[in-house]
Amino acid sequence: MIIKRASEDRGPSDAGWLKSMHTFSFGHYYDSDQMGFGPLRVINDDHVIAGAGFQTHPHKNMEIISYVLSGELAHKDSMGNGSVIKQGEVQLMSAGTGVTHSEFNNSNSEEVHFLQIWVMPNVENTQPEYHQKQFAETLTINEFATVVSPQIEDGAMQIKQEATLKLGRFESGTNKSISLSPDRLYWIHVASGELLVNGQAAKTGDGFSFSSENELSIEIINESEILFFDMAQ
Repeated sequence: MIIKRASEDRGPSDAGWLKSMHTFSFGHYYDSDQMGFGPLRVINDDHVIAGAGFQTHPHKNMEIISYVLSGELAHKDSMGNGSVIKQGEVQLMSAGTGVTHSEFNNSNSEEVHFLQIWVMPNVENTQPEYHQKQFAETLTINEFATVVSPQIEDGAMQIKQEATLKLGRFESGTNKSISLSPDRLYWIHVASGELLVNGQAAKTGDGFSFSSENELSIEIINESEILFFDMAQ
């Protein structure tokens, strides 16, 4: 079964300094039919104005991934980490027993646009961890690269869940087919572009869930950037 989650059907929120589109229920946006997909709990498409950000707040027992699409995001946490996450970089924070952190737009003049992703862990109350890595500069065009994985492989960051996140940038006219396991769950998020996903039209912000499917096919109409989640049921 393939179900499309259209960009315009996502839940909007506007705090002035922060404008978001929520793929799944989050904060003041609630839809009982959109509570996540497998261990994937949150995909927030966030735009933060210059000089603003998320004040220090706590998390526990959640795998939190941030992927910066444009601009720069400044991070600080109770583990002693302080860094700037730049365009094309992926941050993975394993909250474990508990961590407090803040994220702010690192620019006083430009907006930062990033995806905030939460994955529920398969083990709880572990030691908190922080990872950050630049992937966009080393991506092979028209191929998916593994950026987050249960195992440390091919430079991927390790997540505490049987879930893999792959990132791909594709040129117009590219066709690609990937074999799927019917006993796994898959999610496609279109970060940018225009394409066909198993024959269905897809654009920036659209998502697709796959369950009991054997194949993913993509046909790129206009240059696209895609996130591909492969998860245990």
